[in-house]
This record gives sequence, structure tokens and C-alpha cells, in this order.
Amino acid sequence: MSEYLFRRWQVISKDHQVNDSIRSREVRVVGEDGQQVGIIPTKEALRMAQEAELDLVAVAPQAKPPVCRIMDYGKYRYEQSKREKEAKKNQKIIQVKEIRFSPSIEEHDLQTKLRNVKKFLQNGDKVKLTIRFRGREITHQDLGRTIMKRIADDMKELGDVERHPKLEGRHMIMILGPKSTD
Repeated sequence: MSEYLFRRWQVISKDHQVNDSIRSREVRVVGEDGQQVGIIPTKEALRMAQEAELDLVAVAPQAKPPVCRIMDYGKYRYEQSKREKEAKKNQKIIQVKEIRFSPSIEEHDLQTKLRNVKKFLQNGDKVKLTIRFRGREITHQDLGRTIMKRIADDMKELGDVERHPKLEGRHMIMILGPKSTD
């Protein structure tokens, strides 16, 4: 977020060149109502902004000559921050939830964890399913694949398999994502 300091007719900002911080000799001025005023000396444009009790803001400083607009810079920054907050509010942040299993999981425990997977997928989150093999269980990877396949089949209507079961060290990992709404 930019910091700005108000003085009587000067606004110092990190984002825009405002009032006295505009260093060009001439500028193309757009009035407060959006009408083109034309190319005039910067001092004249500053005087026009002061008479209207507004600020002169460089909206396109890289242009030849720079384009400046007469506006209330404080109000502009306020409205811009409101738009940014609104855009941020409408974003859906997808989280990755992890659920761990063992290859010797009992039916009731599996059903309980499946309910959690279902809840996460309905909320629009991704689910990382991990089966941890301990000791000699690593020799029975087929049990882990069977459990992963069963989970994928049970959650077929709610989610898609984004990453198929893969063994990484002593952990078998699969990622489910919410069903795409295409």
C-alpha cells in the first residue's frame, strides 16, 4: 500500500507523480470532467488544479508529453483501495487439506476419513491423501493402492484425481481436486 502525505497543494506518493513532483516542462492535461484541455506548461496545469482545489496526477508519465489528470487524489486512492478489497473478497483461495491413512485401516475408520474428504471437496479444497507404510508394511504396497483406488472411486462424483497414487519413500500420495465446473 502506498504512503502519501498531504500538504496544502502537494501530494507526495510512491505510486504516481502528483502536483510538484511532476518534472516535465509541458503536459497533456485531462480536466476533472474527462475532457481534453490540451498540451500546456506544467505550471499552468498546476495553477488550474489549485483553482479547482484538486490535484494534478500524472496518469501516463512515460508518454511524450506526459498525460496528467486533474482529480482529487485522496478520493482516487480511497476508491482504488475499495476496488482492491472487493476483488480480494471475491477470490476463492484453494487450500490443500491432508488426510493420512495406514494400509491396515479398518472399515469404520476409513468411512470416517471419507466423510472428511467429502466435506473438504464440497468446500472447494484440494485433498492430499497419504498412506504411511511402517516397517514391513512397505512390502504390501498393493494394499495402499487398493485403498487409494477405492477412495478415488467413492469420490468420483465430487472430485477428480489430480495426481495418481505414487510412492515417495515410505509414503504413498494421491491428490484429489474438486470437480471442475466446465
